[in-house]
Amino acid sequence: MSIYSSAVKRPIMTTLCFIAVAIMGIFSLSKLPIDLYPDIDTNTIMVMTTYQGASAQDIEQNVTRPLENTLNAVENLKHITSKSRENISVITLEFEYGKDIDVLTNDVRDKLDMVSSMLPDDAETPIIFKFSTDMIPIVLLSVQADESMPGLYKILDDAVANPLARVDGVGSVSISGAPKREIHIYVDPTRLEAYHLTIEQISSIVAAENRNVPGGSFDIGTETYSLRVQGEFSSSDQMRNIVVGSYQGRNIYLSDVARIDDSLEERAQQTYNNGVKGAMIVIQKQSGANSVEISNKVMEMLPSLQKRLPSDVKLGVIVDTSDNIRNTIASLVETILYALLFVVIVVFVFLGRWRATMIVAITIPISLIASFIYLAMTGNTLNIVSLSALSISIGMVVDDAIVVLENVTTHIERGSDPKQAAIHGTNEVAVSVIASTLTLIAVFFPLTLVTGMTGVLFQQLGWMVTIMMIISTVCALSLTPMLCSLLLRRNVKHGRIYNTLYTPIQRALDSFDNGYAKLLQLVVSHKIVTVIICVGIFVGSLMLVKHVGSEFFPTSDDARLGVSLEMPIGTRVEVSQEATSRLVEEWRGKYPEIKVINYTTGQASSDNTFASLNDNGTHIVSMNIRLTDPGERERGITDIAQSMRNDLKRYPEFKKAQVNVGGMRGGSMSGQASIDYEIYGYDFAATDSVAQQLKRVLEGIEGTADVMISRSDYQPEYQVDFDREKLAIYGLNLTTAANYLRNRINGSTASYFREDGEEYDIKVMYAPESRTSIEDIENILIYSSAGNAVRIRDVGRVVERFNPPTIERKDRERIITVSTIVQGVPMSDVVAASQAGIDKMDIPQGISIELSGSYEDQQDSFGDLLTLAVLIIILVYIVMAAQFESYTYPGIIMSSLLFAFSGVFIILFITGHTLNVMSMIGAIMLIGIVVKNGIVLIDYISLNRERGMSIRSSVVLGGKSRLRPVVMTTLTTILGMVPMAIGTGQGSEMWRPMGVAVIGGLTFSTILTLLFVPVMYCIFASTGVKRQRRKIHAALKSKEESNNQKSVIGK
Repeated sequence: MSIYSSAVKRPIMTTLCFIAVAIMGIFSLSKLPIDLYPDIDTNTIMVMTTYQGASAQDIEQNVTRPLENTLNAVENLKHITSKSRENISVITLEFEYGKDIDVLTNDVRDKLDMVSSMLPDDAETPIIFKFSTDMIPIVLLSVQADESMPGLYKILDDAVANPLARVDGVGSVSISGAPKREIHIYVDPTRLEAYHLTIEQISSIVAAENRNVPGGSFDIGTETYSLRVQGEFSSSDQMRNIVVGSYQGRNIYLSDVARIDDSLEERAQQTYNNGVKGAMIVIQKQSGANSVEISNKVMEMLPSLQKRLPSDVKLGVIVDTSDNIRNTIASLVETILYALLFVVIVVFVFLGRWRATMIVAITIPISLIASFIYLAMTGNTLNIVSLSALSISIGMVVDDAIVVLENVTTHIERGSDPKQAAIHGTNEVAVSVIASTLTLIAVFFPLTLVTGMTGVLFQQLGWMVTIMMIISTVCALSLTPMLCSLLLRRNVKHGRIYNTLYTPIQRALDSFDNGYAKLLQLVVSHKIVTVIICVGIFVGSLMLVKHVGSEFFPTSDDARLGVSLEMPIGTRVEVSQEATSRLVEEWRGKYPEIKVINYTTGQASSDNTFASLNDNGTHIVSMNIRLTDPGERERGITDIAQSMRNDLKRYPEFKKAQVNVGGMRGGSMSGQASIDYEIYGYDFAATDSVAQQLKRVLEGIEGTADVMISRSDYQPEYQVDFDREKLAIYGLNLTTAANYLRNRINGSTASYFREDGEEYDIKVMYAPESRTSIEDIENILIYSSAGNAVRIRDVGRVVERFNPPTIERKDRERIITVSTIVQGVPMSDVVAASQAGIDKMDIPQGISIELSGSYEDQQDSFGDLLTLAVLIIILVYIVMAAQFESYTYPGIIMSSLLFAFSGVFIILFITGHTLNVMSMIGAIMLIGIVVKNGIVLIDYISLNRERGMSIRSSVVLGGKSRLRPVVMTTLTTILGMVPMAIGTGQGSEMWRPMGVAVIGGLTFSTILTLLFVPVMYCIFASTGVKRQRRKIHAALKSKEESNNQKSVIGK
């Protein structure tokens, strides 16, 4: 017994099955976490190694290169890039997409264990970062403070960070910009020399005195007691009385040779919020946690946290990503509701019955709700990809139900009993319904197999649409016929109001049918002319391809700007702060759209991981700007960004300045596209020269902005050149001498001061006034193991040299990157113009230039999508060939794809959109949607032929009877996409090109499909008939000749 027959005969069971699905779907929806994107395991691992006091070249030679050589052996490695800068090495490993990042992380950890012995003794253990969407901060809080600034880190740690870290779903809470407490023992070098003491001796004595030592247990009478020596300092003043040596029979106390300064880190980052000094609190979530829920909890806690803080400490919000998530989700929900409304209106206009409309419309919520079960079972989130899948599917899930209902209605109008009509009507179209669904599945299921960035993003889209298509087909073959048998009536009598309103619509539809039949009669009579015109239109549309630019992803307005400023190398932090404060004051007055403006400057401490991963220093300023929501302002985010770039040109003190839409440059799908040119070569001078030439080329191209060279100006530094022979004479080696130098200038961490569960560094170093000149360095005393003392100037000399502050490498070669933001023009135009400029450049031997950045990602994605399109076309052809048991019919139907792609190019050209990943996904979706129309048309024409009609009559009558279902399904899909194509809500920029591509391609292809496919059918069918006639004629002739021969023989 067939599914539709069982459904019609057992309506209660059918109804309850679908109610159960709906209940499970609604329950799943209530449990789904909400996020912006699917939980993506990226293909990137970072290895960060700190080596305090080392220059960029030292870091490259002693840390980065040994690590790179070992890590290069990790499996599935695509690229290995590194940045070596003062104090730190950051190596980024980029793997092929789709590989298990946890397995790769373990492999990296094993390799690091092998190489750890090759690193310098003072280098810290390499830290591994596995990147995922969870690492993106979900909330950035601003902190403003005045009198409480010295103790701000401790205040925030106790009163804000710890309570927030206890919130369910919060992964980590970091404090940035609030300097930590540090206890400095500032030594007077003159007194040290007088008492024959060294910093190393003082450090070891302080460490030995600051200890709690357990003494074991002992018995007194019937009791057992523990014995312990409590030696840890309870106050920094206690250190003053430590005996550090003796001289001429008397004790030398620490206070005799040094002063104790209980204060803050000497060099720390400073954070300002809306011009007021303070700090920044960074909140990250746990994997799979609900971003919106966490954000809501954090926002609810802020008033109570504020009450615990001193009166001068104020909390505020810099970035709340849940705002963007909420707005984007709300925009998509609105799109879905509009699409639902449009679809219902189209169905009602064409069918003219509210009951029939309800039968079709009920398929939509059932299919959509069922998809939530899949999301819940697979641990996915409700995000813009899953919601867009719902929006895309609304117009398509009703198609099968429309075809079934329309055929059942036809049977009822001919006088059949509703139950019989439901079974027989469904039976007639069941095969074409299943085949057309299989073609759509053949389009969307391969999306789940795509690799690369596109695959990571669109796998969920493929699964969601595939599941909804399957559910909608099950609905069309069971729920729809069951509801038809119960709700539809023969000879329905309508009221006067209905007749008044609907009669004109019915007449218009009848006229539409008749007009199409006449047009079809005309084109079938002039087949060759029709084919030439259609092919001419297709060829003409191809001429537009070169006028349609390309890019990776469209720029979205998420109300966030990131500004990165660089002053000349070596600029003191006070100077950087003063210039930035002037800029901030100007912007706060000029741009009313700015809600919060936060900036950080200064050298990040080694334990501030969040800040260390980004470029930082006394001359670097990092700024976060939060704007009002897009709907509340007249200017778009790219216009504001361009205006800010123009403002920055008036500040000559900023040697480099860039304004990044979305917060980071080329690092997100919503930001502006960037083109990166990587210049490979070992020699700094040669690659610098090529980079300057390339920068001038890019600056002369229309549509470029913020052209940047990644290598900063050379950093002046003093280096000590030791004479190894002289060192040997005094019984010293270079390492010993270098460590003496380091401990006096950078300081030696002697021990830790513990208070209220916190640990603070105790650092021993020369007093600040004793390390302000070259002479101070030259006068540093070094002691040999035999106790002989010698000054630095006697065994070496201090010279000034210039070194690059950051050395970049890629695939174990030095590189320098020249990058530009693309604004207002297609990325492909900028690439073409820049390539022409590069071809004219004089590039020295041994130096090469390669293109990367967003353009490289775009080319990879386009390649994957084109391969996917070919695979989908093959799969769709196989499905149709199996249905029609013919090689010809699928070819006829698939010829309509030419016009779908023509429509895409034409609509992109007219609307000014580019060919990007989203519009390409739209074009790929058209393969299934357009073919579906052809299947419905050819299937009915074939049915007429089987009933004995002539080719022309079959085509004209088949076309006329299938016109409404084809137009209806097309209109439901188009109108389902209209809200997406014209959406203005937050995040709508990303999906607009997809909606536009589907609307243009489907409109154009449907018009031509309704004419071209019947004509092609006539041509091939006529050829087939003629071939068949020739075969029959040949067979008859052969038989006649055989009979003649037999008669001759008989005679």
